[in-house]
Amino acid sequence: MTKHLKEADRLRKIVESFPKITVTVLGDLVADEFVFGEISRVSREAPVLILRHRERSVVPGGAANAANNLSDLGVNVLPVGVVGDDEPGRLLLKYFRHKRIAVSGVLKDKSYSTITKTRILAGMTHTAGQQVVRIDREPQEPPNAHLTRELYLAARNYAHASDAVLVSDYGYGAATPAIVNALREKGKLGSVPIILDSRYRMLQYSGITATTPNEPEVEEALGVRIGQDWNKLIAAGEQIMERMKLQSLVITRGRDGMVAFDAKHKPVDIPIVGSDQVTDVTGAGDTVIATFTASLAAGATTEEAAQLANYAGGLVVMKRGTATVSQAELLEALEQAPPATRSH
Repeated sequence: MTKHLKEADRLRKIVESFPKITVTVLGDLVADEFVFGEISRVSREAPVLILRHRERSVVPGGAANAANNLSDLGVNVLPVGVVGDDEPGRLLLKYFRHKRIAVSGVLKDKSYSTITKTRILAGMTHTAGQQVVRIDREPQEPPNAHLTRELYLAARNYAHASDAVLVSDYGYGAATPAIVNALREKGKLGSVPIILDSRYRMLQYSGITATTPNEPEVEEALGVRIGQDWNKLIAAGEQIMERMKLQSLVITRGRDGMVAFDAKHKPVDIPIVGSDQVTDVTGAGDTVIATFTASLAAGATTEEAAQLANYAGGLVVMKRGTATVSQAELLEALEQAPPATRSH
């Protein structure tokens, strides 16, 4: 049996074991709203298009999208976060219940507004809509002290019944360095891995298991410009590993694939799977961290988990809107192309 066949077989076994694992997702639950309109005419009031409303959909975004991706991969998922007593919050809870995702860790609070990102898409009849504007509705304040304590308690209780904790920090306050530090230091989680996706404050976290930033987030955090310089990329990755005391790190690089760092091994450069003609990157980072976390929870090495996250990322960017990748799709992708690496 060749090396590639053995690797693919091992990856397949990891994916097949996903239904046996449980992952807690702590983070900012977002309602992604898509409003589609057909271009009717140009307004006489202003130089803008008038759209005839065609349809509207609301799907999980942010941490809710990470949870949704885990669910579609076959993983038992336990989301922990906050929604408001409003329509977007109710729609998120309804979506989760429909998919049999537990909602007892989702706190509902009258004083909180559900984070909602509305994308207006315009197109002609029989064409795919293109995003023309996005409107973000955000809570005025982060969760109060009472909600923050409830989030910590729910995350701690769920984590004890989980094989991993995924932290999705979009900067709205449901997942913070303080909550994660408390989980790590007082939560008595033992060897349960904590995997982080933090949009704005990655370096404020320390002592977690892994994180999965994209290259622009790394550049912003360290104040460097990487470009196509492999040595700069490796130096940046090693600096983050050291500063955050990580066991693993995956830096995603769009059409250049991703690089996996491990405390005990050399960095591995993984090329993109499939076409580099991307359809839509909305929510792709949530798919990557969901697959990476599920794989680590199932016993994968850093490289194996990164390979599977790379397959999933390659699939999801070919779909429109906030999308997920199913366990069956991931298995089919493994059948079609063996895992690959680039040497330097």
